[in-house]
Amino acid sequence: NNGATVQKISAVPSQYDIIAVAFADATTTPGAVTFNLDSAGLGGYTVDQFKADIAAKKAAGKKVIISIGGQNGTVSINDSASATNFANSVHSLMQTYGFDGVDIDLENGINATYMTQALRSLSSKAGSSLVITMAPQTIDMQSTSNGYFQTALNIKDILTVVNMQYYNSGSMLGCDGKVYSQGSVDFLTALACIQLEGGLAPSQVGLGLPASTSGAGSGYVSPTVVNNALDCLTKGTGCGSFKPSKTYPDLRGAMTWSTNWDASAGNAWSNAVGPHVHGLP
Repeated sequence: NNGATVQKISAVPSQYDIIAVAFADATTTPGAVTFNLDSAGLGGYTVDQFKADIAAKKAAGKKVIISIGGQNGTVSINDSASATNFANSVHSLMQTYGFDGVDIDLENGINATYMTQALRSLSSKAGSSLVITMAPQTIDMQSTSNGYFQTALNIKDILTVVNMQYYNSGSMLGCDGKVYSQGSVDFLTALACIQLEGGLAPSQVGLGLPASTSGAGSGYVSPTVVNNALDCLTKGTGCGSFKPSKTYPDLRGAMTWSTNWDASAGNAWSNAVGPHVHGLP
């Protein structure tokens, strides 16, 4: 509980298509994760209610996934054994709770070789319906030589979307080689361009932003700026000084941290960005 509105899955607004439950917990077994529902913090929310809410979201056409990592969640996948443990434990959580897949939000580096192995193993267990998302920090996606970017490219055939965190970031290079600072439409478009031109399909690229000023230490932009960036990348309108050399009508959309902070702010983010994403080309 970080001060944001606590939510049951049933309370997540219908604008959200992929709901990442944050976070799984590390275990004493290398690479393995588990999940502990904070029933008390949610007013006696039982595991059975949680499972039923997940099933209801899925019946409504939504995807519900388990997020691994976060600012405080350290899971190391650095050899074959930990990769196997990761795949087995995530698959077990999927079977237990009904999760559709996994979100990789590891913020302490990724070993591309073994993370690829882990996700391929999970894919072979879960099948073609598996949802795999990633939430790298900006520095992780500056170059295709970075472990995160490498992993995304390695699993391109089974990857759903990379929602980079365009917040809590220092200045970064855009795909044009110029330096951009967070808080502008250019920071979103020029950095997304690196992924779009670096090998990911447009449908595998999303923009990750805070839902409110409380959702991140820095980097919040208004939903209008998010929507302008989406328009710039998909239609070539609403751009700042950076204008992509082509448009990407299949761009996936946007992600926010978090539905809880969004709720604290009256769902202003999803009410503005959700319909805009759903109205993209």
